[in-house]
Amino acid sequence: MAWELTRKRWIRTINSKYIYGLVPLLNLIILVIEMALFARLTSRFNAYYDKRPVLTMMVSNAVLGGMADTVAQTITAVRQRAVRRHPSGQLNPRDDALAIEIHELDRKNPLNERDIVPDSRALPPPFDFERLTRFMVYGFLMAPVQFRWFKFLEKTFPITKTNAFPQAMKRVAFDQLIFAPFGVAAFFTAMTVAEGGGRRAVSQKLRDMYVPTLKANYMLWPAVQVVNFRLMPVQFQLPFVSTVGIAWTAYLSLTNAAEDVQNQAPNSPDIRLP
Repeated sequence: MAWELTRKRWIRTINSKYIYGLVPLLNLIILVIEMALFARLTSRFNAYYDKRPVLTMMVSNAVLGGMADTVAQTITAVRQRAVRRHPSGQLNPRDDALAIEIHELDRKNPLNERDIVPDSRALPPPFDFERLTRFMVYGFLMAPVQFRWFKFLEKTFPITKTNAFPQAMKRVAFDQLIFAPFGVAAFFTAMTVAEGGGRRAVSQKLRDMYVPTLKANYMLWPAVQVVNFRLMPVQFQLPFVSTVGIAWTAYLSLTNAAEDVQNQAPNSPDIRLP
């Protein structure tokens, strides 16, 4: 019990520290640790891949998924701090320039009618370790599926010097028409179940978020996959997708969190600004 109280006090103390008054110290520490792990993995990637390709992909995906969610939580925390400084919700242009930039991106975001970062009064604590764990576990478990899928595309549409571009485009078409719809559904289903939701919660999440997210997918991933299938050796295809996917997974993390907050807000009248 004493250890638990000490741990909570320690985390709360770190959560209250900000770099230059903007970026949460705890988020930065976690991101640096994740980047160090990924740098270590990258330096020995070929050796690890030759010995255990699937496990190497699983670990890579887990670390990159963690980095993506850390970025997403950092964006949320920056916005939260800025709005809490201005309870009226009006950000002072002279303060919190980074938060203002994020707010403007939210407001101009064409992928969703709602802000991708919800109102800060209904946000979770500055850093959610359970959410980070869910993203890392999801990336870890999805890696074998993605690995087998890329192997299937490689075998079905072999690329040679004479037919490189047509075969690459066939891979992109199959990937976006078959795997992308499955991947978006799998993400929201897995996250909702991991958060404790049942069949009804999954149906609600898919009904609200599936189509907008799939549209967002088609704005980014076809171009990424053209480069991936055309230029990347097979052992680097999944790491390349996962690296680009940091931004995409951060978007998914924000979208998933925003939907959760909006669903919970009407039932949470006790939430108050500090």
